[in-house]
Amino acid sequence: MRRRARYSALVCLVDAIKHGTTTLIDHHASPNYIDGSLDIIADAVDKSGLRGVLCYEVTDRDGIDKASAGISENVRFLKRLAAEPHPRLAGTFGLHASLTLSGATLQACRAAAPEGTGFHIHTAEHQADEYDSLQKSNMRVIDRLQKHNILGPNTITAHGVHFDAREMEILKETGTWLSHQPRSNMNNGVGVAQIESMMRMGIKVCLGNDGFTNSMWDEWKTAYLLHKVEHRDPRRMGGYDVQQMAIYNNAALASVFFPAAPIGQIVPGAVADLIFVDYHPHTPLTEGNLPWHIIFGFQQSMVASTMVAGKFVMKNRELLTLEEAEIAARAKEIAPRVWKKYEEEVAKVM
Repeated sequence: MRRRARYSALVCLVDAIKHGTTTLIDHHASPNYIDGSLDIIADAVDKSGLRGVLCYEVTDRDGIDKASAGISENVRFLKRLAAEPHPRLAGTFGLHASLTLSGATLQACRAAAPEGTGFHIHTAEHQADEYDSLQKSNMRVIDRLQKHNILGPNTITAHGVHFDAREMEILKETGTWLSHQPRSNMNNGVGVAQIESMMRMGIKVCLGNDGFTNSMWDEWKTAYLLHKVEHRDPRRMGGYDVQQMAIYNNAALASVFFPAAPIGQIVPGAVADLIFVDYHPHTPLTEGNLPWHIIFGFQQSMVASTMVAGKFVMKNRELLTLEEAEIAARAKEIAPRVWKKYEEEVAKVM
């Protein structure tokens, strides 16, 4: 199990380095290997040279004992980081989604979380999350989470596809973050979140990927196009809005977890996370048109070098901290066994 967890992390870390993604905010789940799983992932992040914010996804789907184990894993890892701070590692408290969490489990998570700790939770990705919350509590998802004191300026809510107006107001009032995952939402066929409206309200909206590749420029392009086709209006989701999410808001969120030095800026004293792009524009590149150069011109293959905290983790397209071929080979060996185990578990249920 340790090996499976390790290589599941390593393949994503290789992907991030090659695509110029320097900071990952991860929401991990491994119900057959909970205790110590965050240490395995943290060690992989440390080896890669990247920066990571980690948590374990607590859920009632696998029974009370595993939900309790998930709570303990979050608390244990947070205490480890408090006792042994690491400049490139941070933690939060993971929750799956309202529809797989009872009120008792939410309360247990709130009670267990160290003071000042926020949460990372999927919210209203599908209508079923809202219907379930109404059935359980006679409240919508965000209202229910507010009741349990889950929201706040250190908490990340993902998706928000089916929020109503009051839920959006609560996010604004509490300073809670929202992460928009356009590729994931398209893949799961769950709908399109009202991102422009939420940004207009002042909600802190970031751009994420929810398990898709760490090629964030692909996420830029998808966000830019998805909202246009959804509203049948090419004026929707302008380049500046995508830039605000992907550059400024993402950097501000990362700074919540790594406040020691500026992130996402090229200024004296900043963390020195830089990427070098092999891009030769055919038209002038200016501060005013940069978002459209990224959306229409930049491709993932153009990332030539990636630097984190002043150290190259990839230089001239050569990975310096991880052995890609070895990781791919090991992952290819492990994957069939994972799939077989899954099929066996499904057969037991059926």
